[in-house]
Amino acid sequence: MKKTWGGRFKKPTDPRVEAFTESISFDYRLGFFDIQGSEAHVRTLMDAKLLSSNEGKKLLLGLSKVRRLFEKGKLPLDKGLEDIHTAVEKALTNLVGSLGGKLHTGRSRNDQVATDLRLYLRHATRKMTEAGLHLIEVLSKLALRKKDIIMPGYTHLQRAMPVTLGHHLAAYAFMFTRDMDRFLAAWDRADSLPLGSGALAGTNHPFNRLKTAKYLRLKGVLENSLDAVSDRDVFVDFLAASSITQMHLSRLSEDLILWATSEFNFLTIDDAFATGSSLMPQKKNPDVVELIRGKSGRVFANLIGLLTVLKGLPLSYNRDLQEDKHFIFDSADTVTSSLQIMAAFLDHVKFNEDHMGSVAEIDFALLATDMADILVQQGVPFRTAHEIVGEAVQYCAENEKRLRDLSDLELQKFSDKFPAGTGKLLSTRNSVDQKKAIGGTSPDNVVKQLKILKGLVQKIKKRLPKN
Repeated sequence: MKKTWGGRFKKPTDPRVEAFTESISFDYRLGFFDIQGSEAHVRTLMDAKLLSSNEGKKLLLGLSKVRRLFEKGKLPLDKGLEDIHTAVEKALTNLVGSLGGKLHTGRSRNDQVATDLRLYLRHATRKMTEAGLHLIEVLSKLALRKKDIIMPGYTHLQRAMPVTLGHHLAAYAFMFTRDMDRFLAAWDRADSLPLGSGALAGTNHPFNRLKTAKYLRLKGVLENSLDAVSDRDVFVDFLAASSITQMHLSRLSEDLILWATSEFNFLTIDDAFATGSSLMPQKKNPDVVELIRGKSGRVFANLIGLLTVLKGLPLSYNRDLQEDKHFIFDSADTVTSSLQIMAAFLDHVKFNEDHMGSVAEIDFALLATDMADILVQQGVPFRTAHEIVGEAVQYCAENEKRLRDLSDLELQKFSDKFPAGTGKLLSTRNSVDQKKAIGGTSPDNVVKQLKILKGLVQKIKKRLPKN
């Protein structure tokens, strides 16, 4: 098959080279965006008087027909065509004849693919952010319903202080709002047009690139042609945001996996979101969230992969950049599906609220910090209070008692600063209700946090890119 660049070559490409260098097997996903970019380029050529009005209309009609072929899965994607850009141009030429050869005037595949990728990124950013916003809304609704449910909070995976389940869930919602903000910030930096930069040096034709950008609803143009065709830093931004999002999904997955164990028994997974064992009949496994956790490895690898491809490239374009698409497509698919399935998983999970509360109630030392705070309120320096309560904790451990069950007489052994009825002041409900400062775990604070989250979600929705 004749190549678009074959004029100076006397020998055909070795089939092994064709197989090794083709990209149409994966970059076909850019088809819609390639056609979109080509339509804008036709209008630019018409504006520059390089196409007549009649020629332009024929090309636009032809591209419309190519789009329909692509959407129906009928666009020929022969590997001999190398890439999706050549496939689109070939299909167009079959429809409009030699006029199709004018489409590539003043355009290189270098600035063409850079443009296609940014148009794809706009689409992927919107889709991923919408999935993230849905997850935030699921978490927020759950947090509101569970704002009064007490559970042990953990540090170092050891029971630490009482918190509310609503507070715990809201923590992840806040993390995901920052993640969505990162995607939109990455898109803000990507929202510029490479087309018109040519292969590397710009074009000799009188293109109005700002007008081309408007055709594609991009906010501006890339000012340096070498930069436009050779850098992929905005995609590194995207992959970094993807990695952080998947990391947060993985952490949430880990909590859910732990909570589903018999040892924790904080939740029950819906049968529709669990799997069994081919050998052990009793098993109910959290495979969905385990896979989300596991997929973080591939998302992190995609970020490192693109950075590694870029790190040694001299200006300007190099064929190494063909490898960028694997990383971008895979992370977009993986993170989007992970956000979507996590939202569905949480929508169907059952929290064992009574058990969560009972674990917090029976823990002998969970209220140790609250006891120290009682001494602080009596004027005892915190460091001294910390030591006193530490001795009381040791006493309870040796005598199988809870701190809250110690009598006034027992407490006097440790300090005469304990007020009468200290034990009655200690309760998990009092503990969470007293956390009233901004950011604390009290139910009232959780409600305030959810109002803030709602405002953040609305702001993010307003910033969503329009495809």
